[in-house]
Amino acid sequence: MKKIRIAQIGICHEHAPGKIVSLKRLPEMFEIVGVVNDMESSKTPRCGTPSLEPYKDLRWMTEEEVLNTPDLDAVVVEVPNNELVSVALRCMERNLPMHMDKPAGEDPALYRKLLDGCRERNLPFQMGYMFRGNPAFQFCIRAIREKLLGEVFEIEADMNHCYGGEEYQEYIGKFPGGIMYNLGCHLIDFVVAGMGRPENVTPFLHSAPGYPASIRNNCMSVLEYPHAIVTLRSCSKDRANTFGRRIRIAGTEGSIVFSPVERFDGKPVEISLTLTKDSGGFPAGEHTLRFQAQTDRYANQLIELAKIIRGEMKNPCTYEHDYLVHEVTLAAAGYTKWR
Repeated sequence: MKKIRIAQIGICHEHAPGKIVSLKRLPEMFEIVGVVNDMESSKTPRCGTPSLEPYKDLRWMTEEEVLNTPDLDAVVVEVPNNELVSVALRCMERNLPMHMDKPAGEDPALYRKLLDGCRERNLPFQMGYMFRGNPAFQFCIRAIREKLLGEVFEIEADMNHCYGGEEYQEYIGKFPGGIMYNLGCHLIDFVVAGMGRPENVTPFLHSAPGYPASIRNNCMSVLEYPHAIVTLRSCSKDRANTFGRRIRIAGTEGSIVFSPVERFDGKPVEISLTLTKDSGGFPAGEHTLRFQAQTDRYANQLIELAKIIRGEMKNPCTYEHDYLVHEVTLAAAGYTKWR
């Protein structure tokens, strides 16, 4: 089967090195045409200076060279957060299917224009919310939708960490929405996939001890549903780091708890499932569900992208879902008022 000829525009996004490594691990599926180094052209906040090591042996190209490459099948957009949509718009205008990283910018109208353009052209468009390829999160989404736990009335989730040092705190301080804008979107994508549109969204944007109020690195957001409350947290000073990230889902007939939410040490992610009665093929009682150990955070999503481009499957995430996720993200990060 013909390989997907793909190029990566940008190396300055936090997920950029991981994305190119994942593409390299899928040589039977992707042919990497080249990479655009945006270190000089990027003007909006980015986290540190990216390493060039993941891109060795790849061809360096300009954006124009990429956009004018004959028979290019797709692009991966990995420029800094607030440049993602503008670059993706140029790709859309060239009718290029794309994977675009998160979040979708501070201008919802511009993102709406991008999604509308992709819809009109029937262009495959995939957002880079990193838990979409995580089997444990996919199980939880099904559990919510199929009422495995009965009616869900509470979800608690966090995206805490302590990586990046003081440079990361300075970086987060450059976004009015702070860490909720930068990382909360991953959790919002998960919650919206399971629960749909909330009735209300309330942000709580604070600083961790020892930091000025302008550095919003200790945030929470509350999403309200008719009979459920969702609390999302993200702080960049949690000594448990990413290994302490936790999900708890409570329903009228059971609960799910798991932490860590992802791991790449060869061990499986384990979900603790408790049911008050037989449900979804599980007997009442306590269960430990073990999901196959992941070796790559992004591979499942990129494989899905290839299948979508080839017409082997429909995109499980609609343009409408992607826009709703960003609507909630902007409200959760204090950019907009929920309506």
